[in-house]
Amino acid sequence: MKQRFFTSESVTVGHPDKICDTIADRILDEALSQDKDSHIAVEATIKDELIFIYGEATTKANLDFEKIAKQTLKDIGYEEEYNVIVKVSKQSPEINNAVQNSETSAGDQGIMFGYATNETPELMPLPILLAHKLTKQLETVRKSDSNSPLKPDGKSQVTIEYEGNKVKRIDKIVVSSQHTKDITQESLRNYIIDKVINPIIDRNLIDEKTEFIINPSGSFILGGSFGDSGTTGRKIVVDTYGGAGRIGGGCFSSKDPSKVDRSAAYYTRYVAKSIVAAKLAEKIEIQVSYAIGMAKPLSIMIDTFNTNKISDEKILEIIENNFDFSVYNIIKELDLKKPIYAKTASYGHFGREEFPWEKIKTLKF
Repeated sequence: MKQRFFTSESVTVGHPDKICDTIADRILDEALSQDKDSHIAVEATIKDELIFIYGEATTKANLDFEKIAKQTLKDIGYEEEYNVIVKVSKQSPEINNAVQNSETSAGDQGIMFGYATNETPELMPLPILLAHKLTKQLETVRKSDSNSPLKPDGKSQVTIEYEGNKVKRIDKIVVSSQHTKDITQESLRNYIIDKVINPIIDRNLIDEKTEFIINPSGSFILGGSFGDSGTTGRKIVVDTYGGAGRIGGGCFSSKDPSKVDRSAAYYTRYVAKSIVAAKLAEKIEIQVSYAIGMAKPLSIMIDTFNTNKISDEKILEIIENNFDFSVYNIIKELDLKKPIYAKTASYGHFGREEFPWEKIKTLKF
């Protein structure tokens, strides 16, 4: 299509699903800070004042699950009292034995995708990049402005008009934010446009037809777990490429790097970004597959969407000569046993230079 409209969404750290992602990754970080060889898959579910923490943890770390969960809610900005139920056991010995071979092996089977595109300096699709920046700005304004009417729960959505493969303009921006009781919707709209949208959005992408849609449901006073339930791993499109690239189906949050759902997805992003940065293609998607107990991938596939500068076969050869997709190497090369994961839980796992999978490798070819 010559003209097309593509939309991506993001949510704030105060969204109930993101509360649970943050709790899960804070548990993982605490485990790794005490025992870098921890095997963790501990998730959370929240509704109203009840938090349920459950999963598997094989670790030498001493983990106070209740304390971590309650502190997370407090740090996000929720002041209610919460009750925590914990049901955590050790990792299945069969899975643990499969992972702990003579060579570190995949902790599960599955497929993972990595994606990169040259439409932004971050080599990310513009819709998801802007959606994340808007929700992050909601949090920044809420915490920096002592008189802010904003509360922790919120969402954004950005629709970009493309002409061919090129960004043409922003068609629509949707921002919804939980707020205090004493502000009118008109005042809230003006506040969000002034404090959230205007500092983030490039005015060159805005025209007279661009729509700003602020709190389309009207009043949004009840939020967080009291407005909806939340569970770890329910925002995997938000976490990745906003729908522009495919997803493998497995979530990231709560999982230690032996879980290839997480580590291989990070590595394929690292590979894809390096290929686009080397100008071998304008965009690329990479798929890998693994089987539990096996160290190397079963398959590697690439798609450059007819933007390749050399043949796809040559690009795949370059990838295979420059990158090692074994689980052991992924963990080592990206240094994934460090407690870095709580920061990933909100505003996307990709397109943020503080993470090691966002570096660019100089390729030999």
